[in-house]
Amino acid sequence: MQFALAPTALALALAAALTGPTGGPTGDPADGAVPEADLAQHGDITMTGGLVTVGFTPQNHGPSDVPDTTVRLTWSVPLADVQDELPDTCLRSGPRTVHCRTGALPAATYGTPLTVRVRLAAAPAEATVQIATAWSGGFADHNRQNDQHRVLVLDTGDTYYF
Repeated sequence: MQFALAPTALALALAAALTGPTGGPTGDPADGAVPEADLAQHGDITMTGGLVTVGFTPQNHGPSDVPDTTVRLTWSVPLADVQDELPDTCLRSGPRTVHCRTGALPAATYGTPLTVRVRLAAAPAEATVQIATAWSGGFADHNRQNDQHRVLVLDTGDTYYF
């Protein structure tokens, strides 16, 4: 099955998430209270013949439950125009970018693991993949080191962990 950009319900939901929903975390702006959540993504990346596989599990170290988040995956080289099917929770959002919705992340839990496979426009010897939280519903995250990764992957079939 091939993937093409289309205004589906998922696309509209991801667009709303990326531009900011009308609802968000509760907190009294008068006292500066903003809920906190320490979001993280950990996983692995491989590349063979220009096919890159990124597997990751979103995590929320807490202290607050987060109703939904979006993770952005960005490659240093353009993706091929035609892709195999992406996971239902993911959407290609640019020439080098895919956004994935994680769903609810209660505090101190792991989310649903995701595997994203993309074909690069060329078959480079190496590529850099950036994985980062793109939207967290307005929750404060004071530890961005565990949800922003930059991984150099070589086209060897070796596994690189983040």
